[in-house]
Amino acid sequence: MSTPKCPECGKVSTGNFCQHCGAKLGGRFCNQCGGELGAGARFCNLCGEKVSADARPARTGGHRDAAASVVGGQNLPWWIAGVAMFALIVFAGVRMVTPSGPGAAGAQPQPVAPFAAGGTGTPPDLSSMTPREAADRLFDRVMTYVSANDSGQAQAFLPMALGAYERAMPLDHDGLFHLSLLNRVAGNVDAALANATQVLADDPNHLLGLTAAAEAAAEMGRQEEAMQYYAHLLEVFDAETARALPEYQAHQQIMQSVRSDAEAFLAGR
Repeated sequence: MSTPKCPECGKVSTGNFCQHCGAKLGGRFCNQCGGELGAGARFCNLCGEKVSADARPARTGGHRDAAASVVGGQNLPWWIAGVAMFALIVFAGVRMVTPSGPGAAGAQPQPVAPFAAGGTGTPPDLSSMTPREAADRLFDRVMTYVSANDSGQAQAFLPMALGAYERAMPLDHDGLFHLSLLNRVAGNVDAALANATQVLADDPNHLLGLTAAAEAAAEMGRQEEAMQYYAHLLEVFDAETARALPEYQAHQQIMQSVRSDAEAFLAGR
């Protein structure tokens, strides 16, 4: 047997790395697909590409360089499509095995982070959450973009958020309120009003349901109906605030403005 030599510097070497230049001992890698090549290979046994003279030995990133050639070259569209399909399969699989969480009626809503205008940070790992948790995180993200006047990003996440609440049904009052707001952002005003009236059918004095119904009705041009919702909101506001419902606590920013919004609307009439 011949004495093994480093494929990079040609000096006699043993072990996993060359003690002279630090190269990883082994073969070369195909510049097309990144597959490892045999010592005397003229064609890649994975993709059939002819081995070029610059097929790199596995030095400090030879394989990474070969892979970069694939990502940056003519195979890029196929590479992107493959990654996208893999992500879709993983997402669908997670949804099939994720148990239902706090989306059931009567579940206690968790406070939603304030709608900060600005950066939104790293997207959440939705696969580790229950359907309702994922829906609430997407709601928060959409509303953050809305508050920042970033309509492009809001519209990008909006279908995901709407679909997440559909998967999390049945929804409690807080979830229906979220869904109503999302439908208004999407321009589905009829659906937004239906979500709000679903809350009111169960709790006619619910402040978030009343304000959501009033705003949706106003956007639909049903001013008299909006006035009725706002007038009833003002009648029950003090008593309702004293109930200190979890969703009222979770949406303190909105709760601070519902009374003044109602008064302004009725004054304008």
